Amino acid sequence: MNLGNIIKDIRKQKKLTQNEFASSCGITQTYLSQIETNSKDPKLSVLKAISEKLDVPLPILFFLSLTEDDIQENKRDAFKALNPLLKTLLYEFNIVQKI
Repeated sequence: MNLGNIIKDIRKQKKLTQNEFASSCGITQTYLSQIETNSKDPKLSVLKAISEKLDVPLPILFFLSLTEDDIQENKRDAFKALNPLLKTLLYEFNIVQKI
């Protein structure tokens, strides 16, 4: 799972600095940096604040952060087939911009 990278990419798309985004989420810039580099796992309450400020539903953030390694081996073929299609739908409905 690559949640930190997804958060960072969407934050940058919205042209927000770490300082201003962290402040709006009620966390420090250092903590945000650690989240974005996947060196800290944030609490659910922090993830909710982040998703609200990014205007991206939390389940969508989780979905976008999935990697093939997160999927059970017997379901990876389905994931490989469906993942690009689902991401395209998210982009087309402007839920997120292309990452």
